[in-house]
Parts: sequence; structure tokens; C-alpha cells
Amino acid sequence: MNITKVLLAWYDENKRNFLWRETKDPYKIWLSEVILQQTRTHQGIPYYERFLKTFPTVEHLALAKENSVLKLWQGLGYYSRARNLHSTAQYIYKECGGKFPTTFNSLIKLKGVGDYTASAISSICYDLPEAVVDGNVFRFLSRYFGIYTPIDTSQAHHEFKFKAMSLMDENQPGNFNQALMDFGSIQCTPKNPLCKSCPFSSNCIAFNQNKIGILPTKKGKQKVTDRYFNYLVIQDQNGEIKLEKRTEKGIWQNLFQFPLVETNCLINNKEQLSEKISSEKMDELNPEKLNSLNLKITELNEIFRKYKTNESEIIKLHSNKTNELEELLSNKEDVAKLNENYEKLIKKYHPLAKSISKIRSISAKNFENDIVNQLSKLNMDGCEFQIKIDTNCNIISATGYDN
Repeated sequence: MNITKVLLAWYDENKRNFLWRETKDPYKIWLSEVILQQTRTHQGIPYYERFLKTFPTVEHLALAKENSVLKLWQGLGYYSRARNLHSTAQYIYKECGGKFPTTFNSLIKLKGVGDYTASAISSICYDLPEAVVDGNVFRFLSRYFGIYTPIDTSQAHHEFKFKAMSLMDENQPGNFNQALMDFGSIQCTPKNPLCKSCPFSSNCIAFNQNKIGILPTKKGKQKVTDRYFNYLVIQDQNGEIKLEKRTEKGIWQNLFQFPLVETNCLINNKEQLSEKISSEKMDELNPEKLNSLNLKITELNEIFRKYKTNESEIIKLHSNKTNELEELLSNKEDVAKLNENYEKLIKKYHPLAKSISKIRSISAKNFENDIVNQLSKLNMDGCEFQIKIDTNCNIISATGYDN
């Protein structure tokens, strides 16, 4: 049996009609491939259409703001794909003159583009013989040829890529790749594959040895880590709801969320959550830490102001004291070092002031009184802060500053 001819014949009769199959524009092919990573086709189609309508060319996408791209991506998940999409568009527009690379090796160097996407663009847009390998390809080839290599290993990718390349029709590599993917998605499905109507069933090892439920194989399940996120929905007297921008690295970086408190176990009631928040914030605002830091800042301010005079003023004040002038000017390195240390302390100091500002937004009835009581224990005279609390026990202002 000529597997390639049979597969392409099946594809001619059963191929699915998608918008991205009506073009060889690398921008549109790339966009579709990125959207369909970790996303079912029927879910990705509306996003593909909206992206093309909003950003019809790579230039439009490159010149857009990241927040606009992320907003349009909202609901697809794995937001790093959207950031990479935007970053790559900017690179192509600025560094490549708005033209996509035309070789596999240059495509795979693009941010967010791996072997699969580079192979898809190469074969579909430029008719280059580069075989794609995804879950559909793994499944069909492992079952038909009886390949037991675990597909979640690096060895498997090389083995299956080589096998797919050996079958490829180099005159129509794009159609061959899409035929492989469609066959795995429509005919040779993960569960309940259509073996009775399969054109390969007579030679399929898995079918004839009753191994359909076993192949393809995997090395082992990925370890799952449990994390506990407690989101606070905080609404003020004006009906406005507080949101914060997530700055930590991860799949949700730079996205907005409700204020988050992460715990190491499940929190069952508001009292436990109140205790967790209060202990964290009060540790940050420990009076001893603040007093110690303020003393250092005050001491450094004295030294800093002493040496902050510019050279022209020094010359004017000490024109008749050459020796003292030379001594002062020789201390430039010391002045620079003091200045650097001063800036570091200021950077360390301001987050403490900022943490107080965070507390002011916590107005949930069950624990606001506890926070006010904790704040009242602080020795405010020894700290450089001003805090005002209204009659409703809400912190209406919290300011941190140095002398």
C-alpha cells in the first residue's frame, strides 16, 4: 500500500474548509497556528476572524499596544502566546521590513515559533518539505506502524519526524501535512477511532493486534502542584471594584485580577483569611523595622545633604581654603557611593509605604476592624507615615515619606 497516495486521496474527500486554507500568506498561516496551539479548532475560529479584522497585516499587529492584543486574546488562555505573537510581529516589522522569513531555520528562530509552527509555515507557504509533528501525527503513525516510543520524550519527536519525512510527498508538502493532521483529528481519534471505515485498517498494527487503546504511549503523567488562590472582591462606597495588575512572571503576567492572597492550604472562612492578610501586612509594617530604617535614612540624609553641594558652590564657599577644597573634591567617589546607597534605601523604603496603601483598600466588613486595631498598635511617632481613618473604619489615606 502506498500510504502517501491513500492519505492524500482521503484528504481530497474529507478535508475541512478553514479560512487559513484559502491562502498561502505566512502572516495568516502563522496567526492560525499560534491561536490553535492548545486550543480546539472550533474555539479558535472566532478569535482568528477577530484578529484578522483588527490586525489585517503584521504591521497592524506590530504597531498595536500589548494591552489591545491581550484584550482580543482574552478567553484563549496561555497568554504567553499572545505576548510572543506581538513581540514576533514587532520583530518582523522592524527587523525584517515586514516580510516573513522564508526558510525553516530562520522561522524557528522567531519568538514563540517551534518546530511544528516553523514546519507548517515552511510547507504550506513555501512548499518546503518539512513534516509537522503534533498529537494527531503521533497517534496515527504510532498506531499504524506499532511504534511504542513514549511520545512525551525528545527521542519520540526525532523518530516520528523522521518517519513523517520519509512518507512526505515533496511535490505537495503542505497538503501532506494537513492531511496527516486532519486524519488524526477526524479518523484516527484518541477515543473511538473510526477503524471500520479507515483506509489503513488492513495494515494497521494497532488495529490488527488490538492495541488501539494502548498506542500511543507516554512515559508518565506530569506532576501536578496544588496552589490556593484567594481572590478578594472589594467594593468601595462609590460602587467601584478594586483590581490590581499581576506583575509576577507566569502565564498571567501583566493581566488584571482581583486582589490575591495565596495560601498553602484551603481557606474555609473569612476569619482565617483575615488573619492571613493581617499577619502578612503587619509583618511588613513592623514598627521596629520601620524605625530602624528611618534612622538609617535620617543619618544618610545628613551625610547626603552635606556632600550634595555642586562643585561651583564648593569653589565659591572655599575659595580661600585650597587644601579643604582639594580634600572635598577628592571625595567624589565617596559622594557617588553615598548617593547610590541612598537611592537603594529609598527603593527599599517606598514598598513599605506602598503596603500601607494596599491595606486602605481592604474594606470587607468581617476584618476591617482587626486591621484598624493592628494599625493602632504601631508607634506612628517613630515612623514617617501619616494615616487617616474615617468614622466607618476605612483607611482613607496612607502616606509614607522621608525627612
